[in-house]
Amino acid sequence: MIPLVLSGGNGTRLWPISRGGFPKQFHALTGEHTLFQQTVMRLDLPNIEAPIVVCNQSHRFIVTEQLKQIGRDAQQVLLEPFGRNTAPAVALAAMRLLNAGRDELLLVLPADHVIKNQQAFAAALEQAQAAAEKGDLVLFGVPAVSPETGYGYIRTSVSEVAAAGPRPVEQFVEKPDLDTARQYVEEGCYYWNSGMFLLRCSRYLDELKQYSPDIYDTCALALSTSHEDGEFLRIDGEVFEYCPDDSIDYAVMEKTATATVVPLDAGWSDVGSWSSLWEEQDKDESGNVLRGDVQQLGCHGSYAHATDKLLTLIGLDDVVAVETKDAVLIAHKDRVQDIKAVVNGLASAGREEVNSHRQVFRPWGSYDSVDSGSRFQVKRITVKPGASLSLQKHHHRAEHWIVVSGTAHVTCDDQTMILTENQSTYIPVAAVHRLANPGKIMLEIIEVQSGSYLGEDDIERYDDVYGRAAVVGS
Repeated sequence: MIPLVLSGGNGTRLWPISRGGFPKQFHALTGEHTLFQQTVMRLDLPNIEAPIVVCNQSHRFIVTEQLKQIGRDAQQVLLEPFGRNTAPAVALAAMRLLNAGRDELLLVLPADHVIKNQQAFAAALEQAQAAAEKGDLVLFGVPAVSPETGYGYIRTSVSEVAAAGPRPVEQFVEKPDLDTARQYVEEGCYYWNSGMFLLRCSRYLDELKQYSPDIYDTCALALSTSHEDGEFLRIDGEVFEYCPDDSIDYAVMEKTATATVVPLDAGWSDVGSWSSLWEEQDKDESGNVLRGDVQQLGCHGSYAHATDKLLTLIGLDDVVAVETKDAVLIAHKDRVQDIKAVVNGLASAGREEVNSHRQVFRPWGSYDSVDSGSRFQVKRITVKPGASLSLQKHHHRAEHWIVVSGTAHVTCDDQTMILTENQSTYIPVAAVHRLANPGKIMLEIIEVQSGSYLGEDDIERYDDVYGRAAVVGS
């Protein structure tokens, strides 16, 4: 059994923590480890191989760094130039395996879900494996025990949803209104669609070719023109651009005659909103979930998350308050589904807060834009031990570097130098330069930029150990 971890989502409804450049699966929202790391660690079971990961190409170094943090490896990381939903992502992985002569069972897992009961998860996998080995396309259904309107539903003929054993799908149902959801719970034969699947590669591709041939053909062509880049497989964007944007459910599962449900009663949540995250967390005596530097007085049933500053709440019930370095969200818990509309409005206005945090992570470390004006910008830059930025130059800005801690190896045109704590240097406009950390501890510097244009696209790379010579950004 080969896990396929799908990590292409943006988690819009968990803005402002989740953003395009660093979405929710890479945040530790429910414990010590990120949702992505929890998904991979959940796979420490017999007869399950290392995972294949599908992610956006802009997240490739986040994926490898978070795998490294938990001591895990991926068989391969497939890089999509842009998202085309789950049906193409699974097709690419299945085709990749078949081309290598491996017609394995593929365990499809979103990277941003929570499963609390590992034993129940393992038991459901065992039931699903028996069905998938017979040729069924198996999906995991969560017993619908409350009237949720944010999930798709699956109807079966078995009236007791908690009963063990696979059962055929009778009908897929879109997200219902509240009254309809209550009716589903009362009838007792409905499941929430978890978005998790177990299927043999060849069986999925046969059904995809029959019911969604455009996806099949486009993925086959895109894969044939893709190229290896170390541990990554870069999917050809010129071809993949024409692939239909469709989920497994719409493309295959709602049309095939072999869709089978295996009950998954394992404390599952897709953590799809701030209200669902509140439901999953331990609460204080007033029903509040408080994360970070938060103080409250007279609040009940609220969720408060502070990342950078002291966050205080007084006399608020059933609200969500989330603080980041550059944005604050305050909403009633009943209205958190509307966050997506707010984010869409910000995107239409060209607001960068949709895509990036103030602190931006790179494969060599990170930078935090501390202050900025019309002709200056101040950044706090951290560089990992042994790491280095690209050899580069800027056409419109000069830079001053002050070492706060650690050791910096600086290249500036034909000069090199070693700087330590409290030492500084100046990088003129158009100077070819590089910053590296030759030491054993984190290097921290303050960078003061000045010039007529300070955008991240004012960069010309000459050499980069991370293969980003043609990519915009530090």
